[in-house]
Amino acid sequence: MATLNDIGVAAAINILTALAFFLAFAMLRIQPVNDRVYFPKWYIKGLRSSPLVNGSAFASKFVNLDLRSYTRFLNWMPAALQMPEPELIDHAGLDSAVYLRIYLLGLKIFGPIALTALTVMIPVNWSNNTLEHSGLTYSDIDKLSISNIPIGSHKFWTHLVLAYGFTFWTCYVLKREYEIVAAMRLHFLASDQRRPDQFTVLVRNVPPDPDESVTELVQHFFLVNHPHHYLSHQLVYNANKLSELVNEKKKIQNWLDFYQNKYKRNPLKRPSLKTGFLGLWGNRVDAIDFYTSIVERLSRDICGEREKVSSNTKSIMPAAFVSFKTRWGAAVCVQTQQSRNPTTWLTEWAPEPRDVYWENLAIPFVFLTIRRLIAAIAFFFLTFFFMIPIAIVQSLANIESIEKALPFLKPIIEVKFIKSFIQGFLPGIALKIFLLFLPTILMMMSKFEGFISLSALERRFASRYYFFQFINVFLGSIITGTAFQQLNHFIHQSTSQIPKTIGVSIPMKATFFITYIMVDGWAGVAGEILRLKPLIIYHLKNSFLVKTEKDREEAMDPGTIGFNTGEPQIQLYFLLGLVYAVVTPILLPFIIVFFALAYVVYRHQIINVYHQEYESAAAFWPDVHVRVVAALIVSQLLLMGLLSTKEASQSTPLLITLPVLTICFHRFCKGRYEPAFVRYPLQEAMMKDTLERAKEANLNLKGFLQNAYIHPVFKSADESDSESESESEWERSPALVATKRTSKRFTPMPSKDGGSVLSLDQVNDECLKP
Repeated sequence: MATLNDIGVAAAINILTALAFFLAFAMLRIQPVNDRVYFPKWYIKGLRSSPLVNGSAFASKFVNLDLRSYTRFLNWMPAALQMPEPELIDHAGLDSAVYLRIYLLGLKIFGPIALTALTVMIPVNWSNNTLEHSGLTYSDIDKLSISNIPIGSHKFWTHLVLAYGFTFWTCYVLKREYEIVAAMRLHFLASDQRRPDQFTVLVRNVPPDPDESVTELVQHFFLVNHPHHYLSHQLVYNANKLSELVNEKKKIQNWLDFYQNKYKRNPLKRPSLKTGFLGLWGNRVDAIDFYTSIVERLSRDICGEREKVSSNTKSIMPAAFVSFKTRWGAAVCVQTQQSRNPTTWLTEWAPEPRDVYWENLAIPFVFLTIRRLIAAIAFFFLTFFFMIPIAIVQSLANIESIEKALPFLKPIIEVKFIKSFIQGFLPGIALKIFLLFLPTILMMMSKFEGFISLSALERRFASRYYFFQFINVFLGSIITGTAFQQLNHFIHQSTSQIPKTIGVSIPMKATFFITYIMVDGWAGVAGEILRLKPLIIYHLKNSFLVKTEKDREEAMDPGTIGFNTGEPQIQLYFLLGLVYAVVTPILLPFIIVFFALAYVVYRHQIINVYHQEYESAAAFWPDVHVRVVAALIVSQLLLMGLLSTKEASQSTPLLITLPVLTICFHRFCKGRYEPAFVRYPLQEAMMKDTLERAKEANLNLKGFLQNAYIHPVFKSADESDSESESESEWERSPALVATKRTSKRFTPMPSKDGGSVLSLDQVNDECLKP
């Protein structure tokens, strides 16, 4: 069993690792040659110029010769905290600012809880000799846990009272934070600059019509049903093959640029390559001519495919981005049923143009349910089969298993420092390595499900990632045995026994989770600020591919917050903190250090580095809230199971009340605050529209929206299109609606345009007939 000395060794290793990363970052960030790696956000905004251009001496362009700057190597920490939150929102967006509030939420919840638990519960747990007389193997940390309380002791009332106190405090902080974030979101939407997604609705499952094309059908439908607010629409095309050709051309162009630069550096020798696999065999040809021919061929293929997509009706999907003249009109459309058949003309808010995941728009709507069912089944098997390698590694990452498997290493393993390293560091790093492969798999599954926005992809990814970590990292690390044994055990035992089974194992795993927090939390966060991978990739690109300043800007990799992987990891710490707050409170200081360190580091990264791909106006907060509430309920159920093994039966009825109260609290918050994240109040929309009309009476909204939702592969071809129509052309009242439909299913009156012209009154009267 691990001792406090082992934990001290692990803490020392991780603290030294974190300090080494911070020192390396402090030295690297002030070197002019690395300026674009550590401050790319300011370059993207055009507010920072390269010191390589402005430096006076040649050496000063690459190495910082100001010795005084090396004495201020930690000034980035206070600088990261100086920017006020409103300024941070203007600088980085609401998503980034609210993401940081997750770390603040952790500090607000666990700060008072840790202070109370350490001052009250540690003395209560330590003042017993239960483990010393039990004959069981135990660690020093176990003596600080609930395991050291005698069976049937009245001291369990202390844990019960504090469980209530911690629950009420957590719920209070959650409610307060939900209220603040909801107000921030509404204020952001009211004060934010005009965005295309505020006026645009994505319409899916447009029913087929034998007499009209999709574009004519969409225009006709919205002119009839939204006559005073419909503005324009943009069809959705299946351009996935065209996108593949464009991406392939970009890759080939990079190789062409590489060999052209190589030839410019040495004009006496033309570069060559072999055309076989990985350039290892095949005919040797001129590299520049080879890649030039490929680029020309791909350019011809792209032009042909673009023409094919534009003219082929099979490439047109039964969906469209429909824009309205006002936010109010868009809000009414997206929040109402459009037709008698509730499965057609389905509307939802269009994602922000940067947020659209174009590939999935080509998936027919009817296939989405099947795809999500397949993904759910695949995720189930992934979750439980992944426990096999984790269980093997966890079983090997301890002294007894290693000595049994490799007995000749016993003399080395018994060395005090190595033994402490294995017990305090190896299990956490082994688990971290296995989890490196998971994000790629989960993102592929999320894309397969057909979500049409990057933000929705990341939110689904985050929910799956959190559940995976709950099963494999939390439960999988607590319960011994293989995945099949655990699954079989759970299936064949009573549901009421599951909390008891897990609860008994929780105190014994506190040491493992402390080391995991230090490896993944402390050292991991410090490694995030170092940006070693982007640093290496930037200098490789800068050496071989960069020709101009524009190329150098494209070589920067600012990255993003990484909500899909970062938020589930934070939620794991919420879960550990809430579960162990009553059981083994010595774990709480390690979590508080993580939240404080991560808040400073990610605030610095958001200010100077990360460049978000999209802005969802903090749409992810309901997910954050519900996962913390779920962690709170899990902690209550596991405490109930643990106390039931301690013969504290008198406390069980009182503990049953806690999950019920927590669920009621969640239902209240869901009804009170969640609508601000899923609906757009008509009152807010009208206020924003009225204010905008007063400020910009001659706004050409159609010109602003006309190219917003064109597929990126078409934008280069459409940039030279004619100017948009004037304001008066789209503001005229559509008293008559032209239609080419000849069938009388929807249009019983004759029309001058392929059939008839319907007045709105006639259409409405006909629709009212039984």
